[in-house]
Amino acid sequence: MISGDTATSPFQRMAMLLLATALVVFHLGLIFSGLVPNLVSRPLHLALALPWIFIFAKGGFLTRVSGAVLCAAGVAVCLWIVANQSALSDQYGFLEGDFQFWMAGTLLLVVLEGARRAIGWPLPVVAALALAYGMFGQHIPGEFGHSGTPLASFLGTLTIAEGGVWGSLTGVSVGVVAIFVIFGAVLNAGEAGQGFMNVAAAAAGRLKGGAAKVSVLSSALFGSISGSASANVASTGAITLPAMTRLGYPKKLAAAVEAVASSGGQIMPPLMGAGAFVMVELTRVPYTQIMAAALLPAILYFFAVWVGINAYAKRYDLAAIDQGDQPQMRQVAITSAFFLVPFSVLLWGMFVARYTPQYAACIAILAGFALLFFNAQGTFVLKDILLRLESAALNSARQVSVIAAIIVCASIIIGVLAITGLGVKITSLILSGSGGYLWPSLFLTALACLILGMEVPTTAAYVICVSVAGPALMQQGLEPLQAHLFVFWFALLSTITPPVCGAVFIAAGMIGENWLKVALSAMALGIGLYIIPLAMVANPAVLELAARPLPTLLAAAKIGLGLGLVSYGVIGFRKPLQRLAASGAGLLIIFVGGNLL
Repeated sequence: MISGDTATSPFQRMAMLLLATALVVFHLGLIFSGLVPNLVSRPLHLALALPWIFIFAKGGFLTRVSGAVLCAAGVAVCLWIVANQSALSDQYGFLEGDFQFWMAGTLLLVVLEGARRAIGWPLPVVAALALAYGMFGQHIPGEFGHSGTPLASFLGTLTIAEGGVWGSLTGVSVGVVAIFVIFGAVLNAGEAGQGFMNVAAAAAGRLKGGAAKVSVLSSALFGSISGSASANVASTGAITLPAMTRLGYPKKLAAAVEAVASSGGQIMPPLMGAGAFVMVELTRVPYTQIMAAALLPAILYFFAVWVGINAYAKRYDLAAIDQGDQPQMRQVAITSAFFLVPFSVLLWGMFVARYTPQYAACIAILAGFALLFFNAQGTFVLKDILLRLESAALNSARQVSVIAAIIVCASIIIGVLAITGLGVKITSLILSGSGGYLWPSLFLTALACLILGMEVPTTAAYVICVSVAGPALMQQGLEPLQAHLFVFWFALLSTITPPVCGAVFIAAGMIGENWLKVALSAMALGIGLYIIPLAMVANPAVLELAARPLPTLLAAAKIGLGLGLVSYGVIGFRKPLQRLAASGAGLLIIFVGGNLL
């Protein structure tokens, strides 16, 4: 895994800082400079990410030596593609000669191993199986074999054309995801994170169960830029978990609140992590429309969590945050400016100046960069300024590199699905297995998302799942955006659902509680994560805020009423019959009159 503590000498630290600065300047320069050939920008994107995967990471001597060799080989292949991009474009994805075969094999090996080192085994194993299927699937009898593709064409399409490693998903990573990751890193390097916490504490700290509600609000705000449930738990949890335990919250509840709230950050506009921008590429729906469609479901999710916290507050008599521990309004106003200014610039760029989201984000990054020279006390301490700038650059590079490893590896799978036609066959299997009915298709898709998400990061699980299940859902009447949001939400299930629930594990470890107890509380608090995707299908009007505001708000109110009953019923009542009655009434309100079946 990529580590922030691997620099052991001033020389190594300087090398990291120079490479991180080069990565940031390269990605910002791409947006400001105009069009650059894809077989130039995308290989350079990977080349800049590889050192953070293979060299600046934890590991023993052999790991570091092999990492250096693989990094050098990967960078060499990327630079070779850049130098020869014009000639390679004329080959139309067909390898010529043994040298190009070696280059293709080296690139695929580096991508698979890079993903393994960045996020573990599952995704690269799936990608390796996809490669094996592409090369040998013609020997599989029956419907799930394929007619075979010449090896030179198969490997060439994946490595020297724009049908695999350098496909459109990698383009999203280069041109959009990286920019917003840098934006988030710049904000977090300054006072913006503290600003989120202060605003949340001022808004909810005085309420019953205030510490838990501060966790919900701060995680929603922080998650809108982090896009990672694990990062969210680690950052906001370091503040909210001790605050909750100090006020006497049960440990399992405190950890569950943080895990559930942090998971919701990935569905909260305006950023939604990498998934929103991948969705733009896959659906061809404008970014602003996706944000408008995702807003109310995200609010409904946090509303259900809020209702659940109220139920727990009544059960455990949870106290508010002491007046003396709440931030002063002057402090709130000052620290909130550190995120309000960049966000205002971002929104102005997108909605007033009509810039593309990535161009607007670049301008917002410059605003955030300027704020790194200031602190909440209004003093200029050169050492602190340099540390903030260093933090912004290094965290940008680390986070961009991890996402690059995920997306480039996932691009192999997408490429194989397209080349072999396997995606169409799996779609047909879903359609036949569901008997042509929407509900069984939704169930099968949700199950696939949960299984994939257990070991694969949310974005990768979403990309793979929607590639094979999305067409089946759309053939049964769902709008593209409806289908994609359904899959994206269910790709989040594994963050709080056993047996593999990453956000729960981290929160439980930080507070020293049994993870299974935390998971059960998290599933109750996060009940909206299981219901809202289905509610979006049953009530499609909830996704049409930009086009039809009034029907959308009415649909959201209907879903909110039902969710509130379900959430309070599951947590607030102790008797099974009371729980069943409240939950059943809530589900009826949500789904009666819908078009789920």
